[in-house]
Amino acid sequence: MLTLEQAVTIQILHQQGQSIKAISRELGISRNTVRKYLRSQVTPKYQRTQSKVSILEPYKPYLIKRVNAADPEWIPAAVLYQEILQKGYTGKIRTLQNYLNTLKPTKQPEPIKRFETQPGQQMQVDFTTIRRHHTTLKAFVATLGYSRATFVKFYDHERSDAWIDGLESAFQFFGGVPKDVLFDNAKAIIIERDAYQDGQHRWNAKLLDCAKKYNFRARVCKPYRAQ
Repeated sequence: MLTLEQAVTIQILHQQGQSIKAISRELGISRNTVRKYLRSQVTPKYQRTQSKVSILEPYKPYLIKRVNAADPEWIPAAVLYQEILQKGYTGKIRTLQNYLNTLKPTKQPEPIKRFETQPGQQMQVDFTTIRRHHTTLKAFVATLGYSRATFVKFYDHERSDAWIDGLESAFQFFGGVPKDVLFDNAKAIIIERDAYQDGQHRWNAKLLDCAKKYNFRARVCKPYRAQ
């Protein structure tokens, strides 16, 4: 059975126009295996531990009802927090705020076109730390390999959700998606280097979902930086 990374790569390379023969040669697996995964669209899954039930779970139907009734207005989290406290909620307001963020309507981004020319081949991404006085910020930096055009977005952390948001923001900024995205020292994204064999890394599941969504191939930078 193939690894999750291999199965996702098969689908991405196929969407990028590579033949079954080319995919088989690049990944070192049989053509029949490539055909099997393309035909069935079966993707292996990492085994996940059973998640705990949120302390907010009993109050979600009430919150959804309140949010829908107020639409298009938005009820502040502090107001809803006081309401569910009266109903017996004992958790923190931060838990409520995180859940309410999932209920906020999101604008659908305009369709992103793919670069089909050579200049759209590659983008390199990384995080760098910016310190000013007593403030520390994490800067997500995306650089196109051909033009060296750069996109920067600031966060207060560099967890996986910041990486994914940074990638999507960069695609919107540049107006397209490169075929390859190179990651450098991305501990939240590269779970284990050479996990399966040399050059076959174990990636964060959210990153793999993002790669499938936007049809790019995730790669690890070589140990030097382009000038």
